[in-house]
Amino acid sequence: MDWRAIMDDFAAHWPVYLSMPFIAAVIGYVTKRAAIEMMFRPVEFVGVGLVGWQGVIPRNAHRMASVAMELMTTNLIEPKAIFARLDPKNVAEELREPIERAVDEITRELLAHYQPNLWELMPEQAQRRILVRVRAEAPRIVERLMRELAENIEDILDVKDMAVRNLVRDKAMLNRLIRDTARPEMRFIAQSGIYFGFTIGLVQLVTWALTKNPWVMPIFGGLTGWLTDWLALKMIFFPRRPKRFLGLVTWQGMFQKRRMEVARDYGDLIAKEILTVKNVMDAVLTGPKSDRLYAMIQREVQRAIDAQASLAKPFVVAAVGTRRYQEMKQAAARKAIERIPETIRHVEGYATGALDIRNTIVRQIQQLTPLQYEGLLRPAFKQDEWKLIAVGAIIGFLVGELQVLLVLH
Repeated sequence: MDWRAIMDDFAAHWPVYLSMPFIAAVIGYVTKRAAIEMMFRPVEFVGVGLVGWQGVIPRNAHRMASVAMELMTTNLIEPKAIFARLDPKNVAEELREPIERAVDEITRELLAHYQPNLWELMPEQAQRRILVRVRAEAPRIVERLMRELAENIEDILDVKDMAVRNLVRDKAMLNRLIRDTARPEMRFIAQSGIYFGFTIGLVQLVTWALTKNPWVMPIFGGLTGWLTDWLALKMIFFPRRPKRFLGLVTWQGMFQKRRMEVARDYGDLIAKEILTVKNVMDAVLTGPKSDRLYAMIQREVQRAIDAQASLAKPFVVAAVGTRRYQEMKQAAARKAIERIPETIRHVEGYATGALDIRNTIVRQIQQLTPLQYEGLLRPAFKQDEWKLIAVGAIIGFLVGELQVLLVLH
């Protein structure tokens, strides 16, 4: 090996040699940033036919959301225990005013429709007495419904289905769930490319000086893109517990190390954007199990009408007719159901505080095993990370090829 020739070449082309580790550092950073952005953007497919790209997470929105929400409903949220925190008496009290208005309107409408002459001829004092009796029964109906709802919440509300539907419908929210939770890890991935790339660039410098092989730069460029992506992703999650290397450095996967901070961020986002009282109530009213709730309400309303009619029921039935009496009960239940969305918003403030979703999630995340906890973020990378690593390698290879062209020409 002619060391003098190598040193002369280095002296003649020192800017090229010194640029190698810095260019490798740039390759490392750029490939990391590209990999990160390709995970999330674009939210919708951009391209023509099969040629194009959609962010890895938005493209796999249903799978990503299903995995994340499976972990949440299995390990973080127990619907029955959560909904048991709602005190039926407090709910009834919160809803007293809107329910009384609804009861007045529904009662007047039904009696005016099914027995108009009787209602119009009835003295105002008698009308008020009927309304007072019905109003007095309404809070008890709400209490009974709330107790039954809490006992049978898993038969009425599919929390996982609700969350997955919301995340698939709003892919930007799914992006935020992952990106906001792992922002420091994303920053680490990008910055690690600089350090890893620079180190590989030093090896590239020596290899080029010794061989002058035109394949050195593209191969090392590809290696920089591939290896730094792979290494950065591994360092986020592993080791799961603190581990000492070479007796000098202690390292724990960044995501594992940030458990308390992640718990707070994850809990905030789930409570504010996914498991909100509004979303839960929408799911209860429109989800795949909503028919069971409506059956419950219908049963309670019809039972209440029968109870109110009680002694006068034979006369009421005689005056209205058996068929129309049954129609009246069904109409009352239907009108009550129609008013639920408007009425229920009056309880949102109380329910949000009582359910305490955010703090529940924070506490439960602290109790997960390292492997379970990893599942909060790992699915976002695991299945498609090879694509991101491959893209990093291709970009690195092309930049390396460009380096060769600039050096040789």
